[in-house]
Amino acid sequence: MHFLDQAKIFVRSGAGGPGAVSFRREKFIEYGGPDGGNGGKGGDIVFEAVAGLNTLIDFRYTQHFRAPRGQGGAGSNMTGGGGDDLVIQVPVGTQILADDEERSLLVDMTTVGQRVMFLRGGDGGRGNASYKTSTNRAPRQHGTGWPSDEAWLWLRLKLLADAGLVGLPNAGKSTFINAVTNAQAKVGAYAFTTTRPQLGVVRHKSREFVLADIPGLIEGAAEGAGIGDRFLGHIERCRVLLHLVDANDTDVAESYRIVRDELNAYGAGLTDKPVVVALNKIDTLDDELIAALSAELEEASGAIVIPLSGASGTGVDWALDKLLEMIPTTDSPVDDDGAEDEVQWSPV
Repeated sequence: MHFLDQAKIFVRSGAGGPGAVSFRREKFIEYGGPDGGNGGKGGDIVFEAVAGLNTLIDFRYTQHFRAPRGQGGAGSNMTGGGGDDLVIQVPVGTQILADDEERSLLVDMTTVGQRVMFLRGGDGGRGNASYKTSTNRAPRQHGTGWPSDEAWLWLRLKLLADAGLVGLPNAGKSTFINAVTNAQAKVGAYAFTTTRPQLGVVRHKSREFVLADIPGLIEGAAEGAGIGDRFLGHIERCRVLLHLVDANDTDVAESYRIVRDELNAYGAGLTDKPVVVALNKIDTLDDELIAALSAELEEASGAIVIPLSGASGTGVDWALDKLLEMIPTTDSPVDDDGAEDEVQWSPV
């Protein structure tokens, strides 16, 4: 499945149906009078966050969403049928943004089952029966129904994960996530093997948490170098970061600082998150060199460094233990009564 984390779509709610102009004409009924019913309400545009989706690829092929309009009223005071709501399913973590220069945030879909009524359908028009008065016994006017609302929107996906992997290209992030999760990330001996975010579920010591891997960062990523920093949004919601540094780099301290500088340039509080620092690929080094590089990295990061090898499994359990210490054991996305909230939003 192709990964797509942003898409532009057009949405339009349903217009209200017109009211009817009708008069009751039945044999033996001396006074018939107006009996035109009201029109039906148009369908709403509703967004729903669902589990099992982690890409917006469907919105590349379907970009226009129009809810059906309400049906017209009829004689015998019959109200027209309402248009069905159009429910647009999006992955959990999807943000709905306005189509303006700032791309203002309108709605953030953060929990499974969250529903947002984004555009309300128009109300149906009045039938001529509702216009009857003591002085206007045979009205012929009717309402045409309220018009629909429409908008162009941007959808932006920020994956929801408990922990996120960061590091330079070829730091061994893909190998690590493949070793500890069910992910099947591409691994290669060249830079930017990972070109899109990966998610995997870690099962460790009777607990589970979601781990996210994003493409590697290089110096100048905030200015667009390499793949840039566009994928950093996928770790904004992570509770903790695992920073992998390649033990084969010429200067491990400089490798650490490059990534931290890019996180700081991106902002969004990424440098304020708890971080676990690990020296990766130690299976290629001897114990003396591992100790020397770990000390150098500890001095640069100010944190305890975990020597590990994603390929051989050395030190992996230690890193997972540290991540579990920083991830809360409970996370309740619902209210105390156990019910999901339904949010309503309208631009008017």
